[in-house]
Amino acid sequence: MITVLAGGIGAAKFLVGLTGVVSPGRITIIVNTGDDARFHGLHISPDTDTVMYWLAGVADLERGWGLAGDTFHCLEALARLGEETWFQLGDRDLATHLWRTQRLQQGATLSEVTEQLCRAYGVQCRLLPMSDMPAGTRLQTTAGSLAFQEYFIKLRQEPEVLEADFSEAVRAQPAPGVVEAILEAEAVIIAPSNPILSISPILAVPGIRGALQATAAPVAAISPIIAGRALKGPTDRILRSLGLGASAASVATLYRDFLNLFVLDVEDASLEDDVRKMGMEVLLAPTIMSTAEASRQLAQTVVEHLTLHSKPRA
Repeated sequence: MITVLAGGIGAAKFLVGLTGVVSPGRITIIVNTGDDARFHGLHISPDTDTVMYWLAGVADLERGWGLAGDTFHCLEALARLGEETWFQLGDRDLATHLWRTQRLQQGATLSEVTEQLCRAYGVQCRLLPMSDMPAGTRLQTTAGSLAFQEYFIKLRQEPEVLEADFSEAVRAQPAPGVVEAILEAEAVIIAPSNPILSISPILAVPGIRGALQATAAPVAAISPIIAGRALKGPTDRILRSLGLGASAASVATLYRDFLNLFVLDVEDASLEDDVRKMGMEVLLAPTIMSTAEASRQLAQTVVEHLTLHSKPRA
């Protein structure tokens, strides 16, 4: 059994590759809900839906989010009524959010709703929200205090991030099965996700970081930074603005208290000794997932290394 902590498009790509290496029924995915939000009265879970749509084979691969071939007639009509439409919701995508919101209003938990949605889309992996409780991320920026989606979508990640506020996550509790999925796993993988915006909210939920420290399973993380830059999104800029430095080694530092293995892209071979000094193994591998086969090969390399070569944490 493999447990993956995930958020964003990079994680979704990796997970598709992982399902080509490991039976989907043996994979549990703990998904970031720090970017969950409400728009037009609907509960939106962007990271959960991105992972679900990619695993179901229905995602818009060009945009990375939403459903392939979706239209936006409802959004256009809302714009004519004077509503803000900066958060793009496709017509068929709306069905997911309408149904999720209705089920939550009927008393179902986010975990239950997520399980039912995955079943409807034929996703065989087990998807768990990090928490069933509100755990939204807020960002202190040069444009003021912003909800995650205001920063990420409305303002297009342009303000400088000065601080990430995970106080809601700190007050939340792990969703049922989350801690157990880490403690009972044969291996745990931190997907190549933004360490501040996608993984830190998960780690902020009480009990999750402790489970990563306590599990007997080897824990690996794949760097989302290659040669000092992010392939997509603001990861490198945020790491710099928070004073952490935009390098793969900076990402490793954030996970050093629970990590066995850090996966560096081959372009960052010069950082291998720096990362090893943190007490973890290093695996050099091509990590750019430009094709489905590249994603599968990365997943296979990581899984094989965890199975055959992982050592206890220092």
